[in-house]
Amino acid sequence: MIHRDQLVAACDHQLRASQFKDYTVNGLQVQGRETIKRVMSGVTACQSLLDEAVAWQADLVLVHHGYFWKNEPVAITGMKQRRIKTLLENEINLLAYHLPLDAHAELGNNAELARRLGWKVEGCLDGELGEGLLWSGRVAEPQSLSELAQQIASVLGRTPLVIEAPGVGGVDKIAWCTGGAQDMISAACEAGAHVFISGEISERTTHLAREMGIHYIAAGHHATERYGVQALGEWLAGEYGVEHRFVDIDNPA
Repeated sequence: MIHRDQLVAACDHQLRASQFKDYTVNGLQVQGRETIKRVMSGVTACQSLLDEAVAWQADLVLVHHGYFWKNEPVAITGMKQRRIKTLLENEINLLAYHLPLDAHAELGNNAELARRLGWKVEGCLDGELGEGLLWSGRVAEPQSLSELAQQIASVLGRTPLVIEAPGVGGVDKIAWCTGGAQDMISAACEAGAHVFISGEISERTTHLAREMGIHYIAAGHHATERYGVQALGEWLAGEYGVEHRFVDIDNPA
């Protein structure tokens, strides 16, 4: 059991949330009850996750994708009204971290993806480790592109979309960024990576990969960002004795 403000302050500090310029509010987005015993985590604060939180009698919902994004309509109507009403009526707190949870050197999405796939982290291409979003390193052992894709499919439980660049050959040096980071492919290529892995793909990404000479793997936005929020939830459970449960709301994108 922990006071809400203490838990939020601990997460803010651990993730250095104030240091990031983001497209949304990092931290407490909707205030609920003061005492936290149960934390439910998930990738996105969709209605299905909120319904699970109500059924489980969670005190706080912890997500990577929360609300109040830059340039979204500000009116609390329709879907947004129903979601926020669910939180307020049940006194459930909503705690969300976007870029801070991508970047964290130990609990972040990029760090967790590398750990689960056995990649050797060498640093970031756009800042210090723990601050940058574009990570670089090497696979455990040099392998073919198809072998890497098969490994990703096995670990993530989702078949990735693979774009092979002619003449590049096998894979050793890699770069990655979870989620919607497909346009970082140019920086990955300039750094000498044989393959760039992210979540989403755009139409232009295929042509960039083939013409610049770098393989590309789109492993799924949701699939690549399931692990940071789990790690943060487990960290809270270990540090403060709260009960933590991760709920994976199916999302093929």
